[in-house]
Amino acid sequence: MLLIGVPGLRWSDIRRTGTPNLWNLTGQAAVGALSVKTVAGHTCPIDGWLTVSAGQRSQLRHGSCGLPPAPTGTTVPGFPGMREDNANSKYGSKLGILGDAVHGAKGCTLAIGPGAAVGAADRTGRVDQYFPSVDKTPADAWAHCALTVADVDDVVRAYIDAGVDVDGHQVRVTPKDRATAASAADAQVGRILRATPAGTTVLLAGLSDNTGSSRLHVAMATGPGYTPRYLTANSTRTVGLVTLTDVTSTILHTLGVAQPKDAVGSPWRPDGRKSASVSRVVHAMADRDTHARIYSRFVFPFYMVLIAAQLALYAFATVALRRKSDRRLAATKVLALAAGALPVASFLANAVPWWRSGQPALTLALLILAGVVVITAAAVAGPWRRSVTGPGAVVAGATALFLSMDVMTGNHLQNCSMLGYTPVVAGRFYGFGNTTYALWVTGLIIATGALAGLLIARRGDRRLLPLAVVVAGGLIALLIDGGPMWGADFGGIISVIPGFTVFAFMLAGRRVRPTRVIAVLAAGAVLILGISFLDSLRANPTHIGEFWNQLTSGDAGKVVYRKFLGMVGTFGNWKLSVIIVLGVGFLFFALLRPLTWRAAALHMAYERAPALRATLAAALVTTVVGMLVNDSGVAIPAMAFTVAVPLALAASVRALELAGPEAPPRPERSEEPSASTG
Repeated sequence: MLLIGVPGLRWSDIRRTGTPNLWNLTGQAAVGALSVKTVAGHTCPIDGWLTVSAGQRSQLRHGSCGLPPAPTGTTVPGFPGMREDNANSKYGSKLGILGDAVHGAKGCTLAIGPGAAVGAADRTGRVDQYFPSVDKTPADAWAHCALTVADVDDVVRAYIDAGVDVDGHQVRVTPKDRATAASAADAQVGRILRATPAGTTVLLAGLSDNTGSSRLHVAMATGPGYTPRYLTANSTRTVGLVTLTDVTSTILHTLGVAQPKDAVGSPWRPDGRKSASVSRVVHAMADRDTHARIYSRFVFPFYMVLIAAQLALYAFATVALRRKSDRRLAATKVLALAAGALPVASFLANAVPWWRSGQPALTLALLILAGVVVITAAAVAGPWRRSVTGPGAVVAGATALFLSMDVMTGNHLQNCSMLGYTPVVAGRFYGFGNTTYALWVTGLIIATGALAGLLIARRGDRRLLPLAVVVAGGLIALLIDGGPMWGADFGGIISVIPGFTVFAFMLAGRRVRPTRVIAVLAAGAVLILGISFLDSLRANPTHIGEFWNQLTSGDAGKVVYRKFLGMVGTFGNWKLSVIIVLGVGFLFFALLRPLTWRAAALHMAYERAPALRATLAAALVTTVVGMLVNDSGVAIPAMAFTVAVPLALAASVRALELAGPEAPPRPERSEEPSASTG
């Protein structure tokens, strides 16, 4: 078993003439893009090697982001301190797992280069054999040990050798210098491959970032069991994408050694048909990195646009609600529907490869705008435009529908969309991400409430059928969000149950008593644990099934605590906090408690849409519980508000339009809305 680590190597470095050995290997190997996220936002070379050692995200907490230290004899200097630091980190990673597992199976470890020694070391920081470079490794040494690890650091060394300027900024490495470094690395890889015994399983991984932004890197695997296809793993469930923590698992799996429970990755495996053209393969892999890189440039500006759009809508609506102009009210309604459509439109833009455009920012903006226009036009064009909740139901339904279709067909819209997730950050690779879930479940609740309200309006007080609609909506939410083959969202299904429970009680006119809620939550807990148990029995369980394994092994507390710390940490995200403050403030001061004008607009909407109060309460409960049980924290209600508040505004404006200018003034109510009101 041979691991070749080439820190910093990206798919864009591989060329037919400049890197012939890597080019030829690409045609023979199973290949993929490698996510190298560890603990910090940027993965240093030593962080990558420490992660290989532990099979869990690790980092050098005290030291510079440079090359790993050269061993003294066969021992890595400072390894006990690194081990202690990582054991006390939020991931509790245990360095030396890989080396210990190989030694436990009576195998030996050979390391070539400083980084390789860090990756292959056992818990004491020792490897069995060490050579400082490929050139100084005897020809007969390559077949000595069960595990051979080689460190080819030419690419990342180009950045370290360039150093920093007087202001502490990284000196720019030119494309020519990088190409030269990649060629040097390629020459070393060629010498290693020629020295490796036939039939050896070879993994090649660009296992860290360079000095600079985080990127996706190269992953290749050849040997028994690996055919010229794309790589995947249970950790990503995405063809052509694997993670750094999978490297340790893949090595142990290849050696037939049991994987320790503290190693969290899963073995690489070939999946998906690869093009026969090496140039197309390289381009496809590099394109995935390009998408992630350009996405990272636009996320912050997009959030600023999202906040600005919400702020502008609330400001315009506040003026329109006070001045009683029919034209302003009509414009407010359209703008509110457009604001509610903006989130789902940002996902739909990913249906077109905008990042390949010569003007990606302009192309992305035009695609999002087109999506907003189409969805808004659909909301105001049909017969549903006459009802209070009809237009909003179209926007909410489109949000729920398109995101459902995406999660059921491979998450193509979520990947590197402005409100989705990215493999560079590596918080989520499949199923519903937390922010996507918040948008999806809010859309589903609002669409369900609109349908239930329509049935109530037609059937009077007979609410059995509307109640069945709400129950069906809850079951759909559990199926799509909790299904391991689709949403695979453990935190989401926890929040769906109390949200739809409140929804059903309020719609039925029943008071939401603690005993009733506790009984439903207990039944929900049994259901959730049952889903987790069944998923754990599968050959490749999702993290829903992994939670059951963590629960039975006693490790669940550590996972819950880490997520709790992550949730608390999100309260420092000012962008999300601004969205929440704006949304809550507008709902209360402009819709529920206006300073001037006839009546609370939202109360008027409640009177004309009998399910609206229950709908908004259900959305609030779901997202607040979702915030408390997910490490994304305030991101969940913040995203939900970007849909719920504009659509509540649209419903309120429509209620005012239906009331007409001659509606008698009504005093504002001093009491809060009752939970028992249907």
